[in-house]
Order: sequence, then C-alpha cells, then structure tokens
Amino acid sequence: MGDSGVVARLGNMKALLGIVAGAGASYGLYKLISREGKRRNKKKAANETVKSSQQEEVKVQPGSLLAKVSGLDVVCFRPGEAVADDIIHQSPNNLEPQHLNMLLSCLRTGTDPSDTCRILLTLGNAAAFTVNQNLIREFDGIHIISAFLSDPATEVKIQTLNALNNLCMNIQNQEQIKIFVPRVLELIEMSPVNSELQLGALRLLTNLSVTDKHQHLLKGAVTLLLSLLVVSNETLQVQTLKVLVNLSSNPDMIDDIVQAQAPASVMLLFDKRTAPAVLLRLLTFVGNLKAWRPSAQVAEELRRKQDGLFRVMLDESSQLHGRLLQLLSHPDAEIQAQVARVMT
Repeated sequence: MGDSGVVARLGNMKALLGIVAGAGASYGLYKLISREGKRRNKKKAANETVKSSQQEEVKVQPGSLLAKVSGLDVVCFRPGEAVADDIIHQSPNNLEPQHLNMLLSCLRTGTDPSDTCRILLTLGNAAAFTVNQNLIREFDGIHIISAFLSDPATEVKIQTLNALNNLCMNIQNQEQIKIFVPRVLELIEMSPVNSELQLGALRLLTNLSVTDKHQHLLKGAVTLLLSLLVVSNETLQVQTLKVLVNLSSNPDMIDDIVQAQAPASVMLLFDKRTAPAVLLRLLTFVGNLKAWRPSAQVAEELRRKQDGLFRVMLDESSQLHGRLLQLLSHPDAEIQAQVARVMT
C-alpha cells in the first residue's frame, strides 16, 4: 500500500488545488464533487476489488472543472441532511468549513509558490465574509497565513497581505494580526516604491488603524509614511494619507505625529496640480493637526526641531499659510471648504 497510498494522497492534493482556481470551491463545485463522489461510492460497493486505473472510465472533457476534481474522494462531503443544512445557512459564495481547513493544512505542509498563491487568493476571497473570517481564525489560519509575510516570493507576500487585509475587517482577528505590524512596516520600507507590496501593506494598516485601539502601534511609523508620501504615485499617496488621517483623528496620537521627522518637500503637495484625491486627504490631515493647540512651552520645544513636522507644517514660520491662500481659488468646492477649515 506504501507507493499507491502516496500516489493517492498526491492526487488528492492536486485535485484540492484545482478547487483553488478562482472561486470554484463554492456551492456549484460542491454539487459537482458530491455527484461524482456518490457515483464512485456506488461503484465501490458493487466491487471492492476495482483497481484505481479502472476508476477513470468516466469520460470527461480535458480541462473541464469535472476533470480537475475527478478522483477527489478525500473532498467528498458529509452526505445527507447535514450538508444540505450547511448550504442553506451559508452564502453560495463561501467555501465550506472543511475546505478552509484543508486549504490551511496545505499551506502548513508546504506547496510550491504558484500553488501557495492560489490557496492564499482563495482564502483571501473567502475572508471577505464574516463567517469565514471567524472560521479561519478558529482554525489558527491567521498565524498560518501570516508566516508567508517572510516568504521569498514577492507574489506570495502580496497575496498574504491581501488575505490579511480582508481578515483584518474582523475586530477579533485584529488582536492576532496586530502582532505582525512590525513586519508589515518593514515590507513598506524595504520594498520598491509604488510596488504592489507597499500598496498591500498600506491597505492592511488602513484597516488596522480605523479605530484607535491599535493606532499606538504606528507611533514610530509616521516619518516613514511622510517620506513615502513625497516619492510615491497617486495611488500610494492616497493610501498613505488614509493611514495618516486615521492616526491624526485620535487626539492621543497628535503628540507623536507632530514630533515626527517630516521632509520639507511635503509642502510641495499643497498645490493645484496635486491630484484632488491626494490634496483633499492632505488637507484633512493638516486640519486634524491644527485642531491641536500646544502650550507656549511645548510649541517652543517643538520649534527647535528643524525637520520636525511641527516646524515644517504647523509653525508660524511654515510655508503652509501662503500655499493655502493659493488653494482658496481651487476649482474643487470640497477642497476650498477644507482649505477654509484649515485656515480658521
């Protein structure tokens, strides 16, 4: 049984990976697999001595979905009313719990990078639904998935960040995901500018910083975010500012933000030529900061730090006021309103 058992398990693994292509592990795939599994079980009951080579007698179209899942005895689901009950109470877009568990097991035992990406993509799509967010956490999936943040393959890291981003929409999941913030920040710092890795990492930080519960984990990241802001494209600028706006909306974070080092070139973004989506969020960020009123003593101490954000953007000696005056004639009415708010 030794060699044949190994071959069977490998065949089942490949068949399972067939599920991962797209979203094919939902209700429609379940019906295909279930019918094929029942046919096989009836055949086995008639003749227990049938050889594995004889089980391939059913003719299917090469490349079809049924061809991909043929021989998938390991994935045959629980028969009867329990399965029907599961289907009734779950969205057809969701994977079944046993699918999630098996996919996580595949990640744990190791696969090649292309298969790993497909599994992570499927888990990430499934994690858009609350029921699956909870199941993945309960299956210890967050720690299994997060381990791939250190994978050498760039695409694997991207799919890992995307999966964690969806999982992060669940408050309970955030308690586990927050542990990996240092690694996410490292990816932002070490990855090429404007890369998908940076964008995926920023999206994850955006979701994690929506509430003030975990914002303190980003106290030391403000300088990194401001530096990225002045060298990145519009897409990354918008995502970076989403994080900064989240942080600046928390009064307890202001002290750390205004002390952060800021590149002087950030002032160049206060310009009519800056993309409206970027400029609007930049004004919101500054408006949140200007609502903070430091004491004269604190202001004096902050003023001594030449490259500090307070000196660059908020101090009376800053270029901000002059640039805001020019933006009062901006054609976008919402931007005009934000400028007026900052100046009052």
